Amino acid sequence: MEARAQILPSLPVPNSTSSCWQDPPSAIHDLRSTEELPSSADYVIVGGGISGAMIAWNLLEKSKDARVVMLEARGAVSGATGRNGGHTKAASYRTFPDHAQHHGMSQALKIARLEFDNIRATHSIARELGFSCESRPCDTVDIVYDAQTFDAGVKAINMMKGNLTSEECLDGCGQYRIYGPEEAAERFHVDIEGYNGEKVAGAFEYEAGSISAYKFTSNILQCCLDRGLNLQTHTPVLGIIPCAAPDQQDHTSSPPPRWLIQTARGTIATPNVILATNGYTAHLLPTLQSLIVPLRGQITAQRPGTRLPQGGCLSTTFSFIYKTGYEYMITRPQTTPFPGDIIIGGGLGRLPPDAEVGEYGTCDDSSLNPQLSRYLRDCTKAYFGSHWGKDDPAGRVRKEWTGIMGVTGDGLPFVGQVPDADGLWVSAGFNGHGMVLALKCAEALVGMMLGEEISDWFPDCFRISQERVERLREIGFKGRKGMSVSEGPEGSR
Repeated sequence: MEARAQILPSLPVPNSTSSCWQDPPSAIHDLRSTEELPSSADYVIVGGGISGAMIAWNLLEKSKDARVVMLEARGAVSGATGRNGGHTKAASYRTFPDHAQHHGMSQALKIARLEFDNIRATHSIARELGFSCESRPCDTVDIVYDAQTFDAGVKAINMMKGNLTSEECLDGCGQYRIYGPEEAAERFHVDIEGYNGEKVAGAFEYEAGSISAYKFTSNILQCCLDRGLNLQTHTPVLGIIPCAAPDQQDHTSSPPPRWLIQTARGTIATPNVILATNGYTAHLLPTLQSLIVPLRGQITAQRPGTRLPQGGCLSTTFSFIYKTGYEYMITRPQTTPFPGDIIIGGGLGRLPPDAEVGEYGTCDDSSLNPQLSRYLRDCTKAYFGSHWGKDDPAGRVRKEWTGIMGVTGDGLPFVGQVPDADGLWVSAGFNGHGMVLALKCAEALVGMMLGEEISDWFPDCFRISQERVERLREIGFKGRKGMSVSEGPEGSR
């Protein structure tokens, strides 16, 4: 694993697979706001996924006259955000005990609240601005196939409830319903024996949702364009270098540039550069090599079986959790182009150890892992059993694709100003958890940049610091620590 973590990330490959969400591409997919690259800007954001879009959104909301440029290596929203699994799902109970042990109860509670608030804010924005993006707040269920994992989940949920407010337990991030095996199988239309005869041990139901992150983020970017964002697609950043010290006699009102952003189309000078590059971050910031490691995830879109209720438009989203991993699954709502289609990803825990390790350190989302293709195709019928029925005459799999996540050694993102690098900011390393972290992390990052007080709600353990960097280097990179059951390319939720 350490050897894979030491592989230097590449730029995004030009010939990536295409997700179901990106068909058809958005109107801004190939947009360049200006024919020529601006020579300077107040802020340059590198990366046009959910993180970059929400950073631009907050900057343009709070600094209305700011000159903001966004650089994207491929088309708009072409990275992990545009190829995730459609979930807005936190599964906060899964990591809560670990967060409490290593960061303290106060930080664990802030993380759980931030994740929950992030989910509600995402769907609230989509609703209030009238986005057409398949936004569906709904419950989710974790079907658990291992007794020890189920028992640990019950203890974790009780631990959360014991430390949250009564209001949060009734209508918030502490509201969970627990089911035994028979009730879970009947209520959620799954076979009690599951994949390879693994029996259902129980289930947990709680608030989550599903959404097309591609359409949501494309809409956010359009709002930013209307406010003055300069978007430059197909403009990969080749390097970021410090500017020479400014002339002390220069008393202009604008902050002097600190950084030069180098591209094949020219160079931009800016006092502030923000890396919203997730798994690719170390390509431009080698100091984070082995601290944010690329991990390739795989997802399929499948036509539902003939016996699934409501034509496959199930009332909840799903995760299927077993001893070594999990899958995450949504079904597309009735009003979408392919109602009832199943979007399911994961399967890393089913790979042999050497094969799983091989998915780390790669930035190649142009190819598929054939072992995962076979497994993801077969597992849906196994999980639903007699409730599946016959396959669609056109075949089970409609489309499959890969995407690149960014995984950190402690399972937490890096948010803030890079140590000893004034004006160089980062919001990255979401551990497949981006759709329940990136929106609020973007809000926090912009707050840091503008000198706002955010410590009352933002977890200090998310901040990038020299101490944290050194601690993680000493520990070494171990793999999927802290990844939630909503694992997938940029929060495949």
